[in-house]
Amino acid sequence: MKLKLIAANAIVAAIYVVLTLIVQPIAFYALQFRISEMLNHLVVFNKKYFFGIVCGVFIANLFSPLMAFDLVFGTGQSILSLLITIICTKLVKSIKWRMVINVASFTFMMWIIALELQLAGIAGKVPFMVNWLTIAAGEFIVLVIGALIFYAVNKRINLAKLI
Repeated sequence: MKLKLIAANAIVAAIYVVLTLIVQPIAFYALQFRISEMLNHLVVFNKKYFFGIVCGVFIANLFSPLMAFDLVFGTGQSILSLLITIICTKLVKSIKWRMVINVASFTFMMWIIALELQLAGIAGKVPFMVNWLTIAAGEFIVLVIGALIFYAVNKRINLAKLI
């Protein structure tokens, strides 16, 4: 692996961790607005950002109140969602449509986090579907805002060629 690739992914991971810890009270549990999830859009520009995002998720989840659960379910959900995005966007040229696919992938796959909260006993008496919908809504909002930001940033800085 090239040094530039390692350094770029280390920076992405560090930014992910810092952004998660800044909003820690709303980054975990049943209502999540983890602003660091915006970084998931980086794989839309270049799949090489995958490792930085996954490492960031893993490290951030070390600080979770549900550490063991989040390390497995949270990191696993990110890996699966990123892979779905990478596979589904191979033939899609439009950055806008790639971002739509990414938003849809992550929003849908939040069922894994809802399952985690059910298994951990955090969801209480909230039905699984309600839990899934609230978590997915938070993810959707964060990713739509992130898509707008990253689309604008990419117009100034070619995110595909930074890594």
